[in-house]
Amino acid sequence: MFQPSVLALFLYFPEDKSEYIPAVISLTIFMIAAFFTMRFIIKISKREAQKAKELEEQIKNNQFTQRDR
Repeated sequence: MFQPSVLALFLYFPEDKSEYIPAVISLTIFMIAAFFTMRFIIKISKREAQKAKELEEQIKNNQFTQRDR
């Protein structure tokens, strides 16, 4: 299907290993940003779940008080 020479075009292993430094720096930055973004999303999700739970309790309490009348 693919010739080995075609697949070899996509592989690049530099002789000078200092070319990896910018890639490692950008990977580190993006991993840290992804971590904090995920923590932020989880924090907001928990806050929204708490608000939904409070709203559900409020609706249940209103239904019970209306049935008692």
